[in-house]
Formats: sequence, structure tokens, C-alpha cells
Amino acid sequence: MSAPADPRAERGIAATLALYTLARIALLAVIAGLLLLAGTPLIIALLVALIVALPLSMLLFRQLRARLDAALAASRARRAQEREALRAGLRGDDDVAPPSGHAGTRPGFRNALSGDRPEGEPDGRGD
Repeated sequence: MSAPADPRAERGIAATLALYTLARIALLAVIAGLLLLAGTPLIIALLVALIVALPLSMLLFRQLRARLDAALAASRARRAQEREALRAGLRGDDDVAPPSGHAGTRPGFRNALSGDRPEGEPDGRGD
């Protein structure tokens, strides 16, 4: 698989996802800890904390979730652009430029895909 065009974007997604995950786990631990201090058994405290932490995290971490959604949307758009450029290259379209950060196709790549070979060059079919 090729390297991403902007490695900072991939790190941004990973860091945001890790931060969001840690925040949700911390919220779960705080709720479970409060329930344990109130004398609730451990299993019950964890189950109630799981149920309460989901809607509470949606309210408390709204900005963090929006940041993660934006980073994922940007990554999805970049990958769609790269995929379309690859498909255009495989179709043999000459007017489509490769996405930034890529060196492009190898010389002779179009000839190998389209079946156009210089005269006298074997085609691999054993004719």
C-alpha cells in the first residue's frame, strides 16, 4: 500500500481517536468509581457506568467528536480522490493527474494495461 499524501493527517486522526477513546474510558472509570464509593458492587457499578457513560460522553465530548468526524471526512475524501486517480490511470485516461505526494505511473504502464505493445515484443500468451 502506498504512503499517505500527508502523514500529518493520519497522525491527526490517530491522536484524535486516541484522545476521544481515553476520554470515554476516563468517564467510565469516574462513574464506576463514584458508584463503588457509594457501596455498589463492582459488576453492577461497571454495567451502570457503561449505560450512563454513553449518552453523557455524547454531551460532554461533543467538540472532540466533531473534530474526529472532520478528520475522518477529510481522510475519506483524500482516499476517494486517490482511488479515482488510480482508476483513471488504469482506464488509460491521460488528462487525470495523480494526487499530490505520488510520483505517478511508471513509464510503459499504460501500454501494459491497454494491450498496446511495440511490434515484436512478446505479449506473454506464447503466440
